[in-house]
Amino acid sequence: MFAFCTDPETLGNFQWLACYMTTGKHMSLYVSVFVVLALLGITAPVALAFGFGGAVAARSRIAPLSWFGKAYIAIVRGVPDIAFFLFFVIALDQFFEWIRHEVKCPGWDQPIRQGNDFIVCAQAKLPLSTSPQWVHETYGFFLAVLTFAIVFGAFSANVLFGAMRAVPRAQLETAEAYGMSRRQTFWRILVPQMWVYALPGLSNLWMVLIKATPLLFLLGVEDIVYWARELGGTANPRFTDYPHGDWRMWYFLALLVFYLAFTRVSEIFLEKLMVKLSHGQATTAGEAQRKAGA
Repeated sequence: MFAFCTDPETLGNFQWLACYMTTGKHMSLYVSVFVVLALLGITAPVALAFGFGGAVAARSRIAPLSWFGKAYIAIVRGVPDIAFFLFFVIALDQFFEWIRHEVKCPGWDQPIRQGNDFIVCAQAKLPLSTSPQWVHETYGFFLAVLTFAIVFGAFSANVLFGAMRAVPRAQLETAEAYGMSRRQTFWRILVPQMWVYALPGLSNLWMVLIKATPLLFLLGVEDIVYWARELGGTANPRFTDYPHGDWRMWYFLALLVFYLAFTRVSEIFLEKLMVKLSHGQATTAGEAQRKAGA
């Protein structure tokens, strides 16, 4: 904080605002912006990996694997996102603690399930009560990434599954005629060509993922929406040197601008990526590029 902020009552309007915007809670708000960006940066590739695995499983000739892939897509897509966010945090946390309990406390002679309570030995708790605060926050962030990846991985699996089926059959038959194996056809022909068909759907999923980040508060992560609500609420002079009325409208307006700007930058990047992927492809966009270059 600035040196002249020691006595807020004697400050001018600009100085008061500068001091107010650099309080400890506002610093937490600024950090939460990077938390949201980090969540998006990590979750997107992880969810895409989940989706690719689900799509490959769904189109597998091995029946149990195909059933698993299709069930993963159908179940996650058929349940409201908020229900999965609430369920997975509890389920994953208890699953990890149960594994640690089995390893660290083999002599435990009491049931883990005691009515509505889930009780494991103290050594199996995640994170440990003696762990520093950053460990608790990192663990919560890890659960958030994994939960988002599982949910959005199912949607991306459906998009990729459809994109794989959209690749012209003639392309695959030509590869087979040249003597390529199924594995070579998959990795050299199908996968490179499917992205141009998948990108529109994946672009929509990216936008939905951006809009879903406010659900972080359900997972115990203090995100920008949480801090906007906390900081924008009426501040009583008894509890702060910077009292103010209900400013939530202005904080949420700033969030509106942030999300609109972020989605616009994403649209520009995705449009350029689509142009690059369409080059040389037997699609409408690819044909338009060929005609434009002729």
